[in-house]
Amino acid sequence: MPEFILVIVESIRNFMDLGGPVLYLIAGLLIIMWFMILERIMYFRGPHKQAVKAAIDQWEGRKERTSWAAHQVREELVSSVAIKMRENLPMIQACVALAPLFGLLGTVTGMIEVFQVMAVNGTSNARAMAGGVSQATVPTMAGMVAALSGLFLSFWLQRKYEQERELLGEHLTLDH
Repeated sequence: MPEFILVIVESIRNFMDLGGPVLYLIAGLLIIMWFMILERIMYFRGPHKQAVKAAIDQWEGRKERTSWAAHQVREELVSSVAIKMRENLPMIQACVALAPLFGLLGTVTGMIEVFQVMAVNGTSNARAMAGGVSQATVPTMAGMVAALSGLFLSFWLQRKYEQERELLGEHLTLDH
């Protein structure tokens, strides 16, 4: 294995040890969140276009498009495509919201460690308290960074969903 990969792996392991066990929860959440984000991006690049084309073809194949029944068919076509577009968006938003909360959990667990050291050694041993302080601050930062990394794409995916739904509705005209 190339040496630079070993250096990267060692740096990641040192960072994870510095932040304590809650950092592993944040990392797991980050992996799940990004997997879902990438899945949604890939969906909009491929299968979504096919679903829109199928809905438009089905609508264009109708002879009558002005009745109440035709309007209901149109709504069903738009809704079925919208359901596919919206998959995982609430879960991505939940992951974005959970990341800072996991960071806060790391803050609390790190402070508990600081208080335990203070109870055993007193306040005069700053070196002993440093481990708890790092476990209190690193997960907070990691949770915020994880949330920010997903926040922008979460908003983008939500906006893309709304635009695509509106665009599909416009393509399925009611007049004939």
